Amino acid sequence: MLRVNIGGSLRTAVEGADAIDLEAETIDELLRSLSLRYPRFEPLLKSGIAVAINGEIYRDNWYVKIPLDAEVFILPRIQGG
Repeated sequence: MLRVNIGGSLRTAVEGADAIDLEAETIDELLRSLSLRYPRFEPLLKSGIAVAINGEIYRDNWYVKIPLDAEVFILPRIQGG
């Protein structure tokens, strides 16, 4: 079971939770599980999010395996240029 920390503005889509426990082996599974449990999370995926695993940020590679003891954060994607 992973402990997933939810960043600031994304908390409204997960009923205000700052962290959620989920079963997932990859980022893709994690995001699908979140969307199934919290339907309001789905539109946020389309607008862009980032996932940090042990301090490394992933923006598009959703097939990365997540270690069981990983520190995981879901964050709004910051647009830049």
